[in-house]
Amino acid sequence: MTRPRKSATENNPSPLSRRQFLRQAATVTAGVGAAGAMGFPTIVPSSALGKDGAVAPSQRTVMASIGTGGRGSGLLETFLENPSAQYVAVCDVDEAHRAQALQKVNRKYNNTGCRAFKDFREVLQMKDVDAVVVATPDHWHALASVAALNAGKHVYCEKPLANSVYESKAIRDAWKKTGKVLQTGSHERSNSQCRFACELVRSGHIGKLQSVEINLPDDDGHLKDARTYTRVPPAEPIPAGLDYDLWLGHTPPAPYHPRRCHFWWRFILSYGGGVMTEAGAHVIDIAQLGLDKDDSGPVEFVAKGRQTPGSLYTSLWDYEFTNTYDNGVKLVGSTKKPRGLKFVGDNGWLFVAIHGGKLEASNNEILKAKMTEMKVQLGRTYDHQKNFLEAVRDNKPLTCAAHAEIGHRTASLCHLNNLAMLTGKKIVWDPKAERITNEPALNAMLRPKMREPWAKMI
Repeated sequence: MTRPRKSATENNPSPLSRRQFLRQAATVTAGVGAAGAMGFPTIVPSSALGKDGAVAPSQRTVMASIGTGGRGSGLLETFLENPSAQYVAVCDVDEAHRAQALQKVNRKYNNTGCRAFKDFREVLQMKDVDAVVVATPDHWHALASVAALNAGKHVYCEKPLANSVYESKAIRDAWKKTGKVLQTGSHERSNSQCRFACELVRSGHIGKLQSVEINLPDDDGHLKDARTYTRVPPAEPIPAGLDYDLWLGHTPPAPYHPRRCHFWWRFILSYGGGVMTEAGAHVIDIAQLGLDKDDSGPVEFVAKGRQTPGSLYTSLWDYEFTNTYDNGVKLVGSTKKPRGLKFVGDNGWLFVAIHGGKLEASNNEILKAKMTEMKVQLGRTYDHQKNFLEAVRDNKPLTCAAHAEIGHRTASLCHLNNLAMLTGKKIVWDPKAERITNEPALNAMLRPKMREPWAKMI
């Protein structure tokens, strides 16, 4: 793999020169633990690949970031600190975000070899790019990820995997078709405490599982602000340097306002799923792992919530939901504090805090269980981003702690809860066929209406 070239031309569509593929089979000091049908990795730090502990250039993953504001900026900084990654491009529809990202990369490498783009399709033309980070607003996840996979790139896509069941499924299907690596950014799944909790549950340490209580409070400071916003503000001039039409992408035309765009987009259902996907994609994801349902999901969704009348923000608040799995276990959600989930068995309970993974149990003896006492061992990934890079290095998609099937199933669960709240109808779901069976007309709502030219991309 090559280092960044000594020139930086923004929005230049010509790709870098094709590099020689020099990778050799790496010696992996990790094993893979048995953890259900999909499998989970047990990864320990690999041995040094280059002189004096440095990573040899031929072993580095050449990367680009698509979406560099907010979470994208943080992920860029994380990957830049990993010597196994080498950045050559950044992309954002906002010129200010692009410039900041470009500066970070060039400062890190002490040169001007990174390139900046406004349109992600130009990034995907770069032959030297092995992997991309997709950290755009949610409504762009599917278009960018599917295109990247089809272009032969590995993908780290921020959670939720997509902004609808259809788009999420499109990513999963492209991942299966291409055989590339995809890691969903559900990083709580790489938290050792969260994995330990799921091992306890699946090994029977709280008895037969009865239910899982999901706590998704909706009264944090920024949530209070959004949920009490009771109007649609008048249009404002589009800031210089922001390609707002490209930001909107496949969604309907809408007047610009800063409360619609950066950060606040997550509370408008055209762009994000509100708290249900923002926080639920972490909490519910751990429930899926604890239930051993990473390739499936509930069969029934009953939910209620409310939207703020007249608001720009169409996401749902004050929600309650009950999702029932085929084994009778119920996932019961509310805005109760603290954020996290409680596994309830017939012999005790176990609470997992999100974020951080602090554990509480009905009996502290539950938490003293040793790994030798675990019937199910899920392995450890230790570092979510490093886990992705090692899966890319070894070309082993299923060793990602949150690969595309996992991310798709968790995202689908969140979106089906939102759909049940929006329609006020019970949803009977076939996790194998991935269709609503009792209200077939609702299947049309699993896919958003997209405007051209984007509609034909997935």
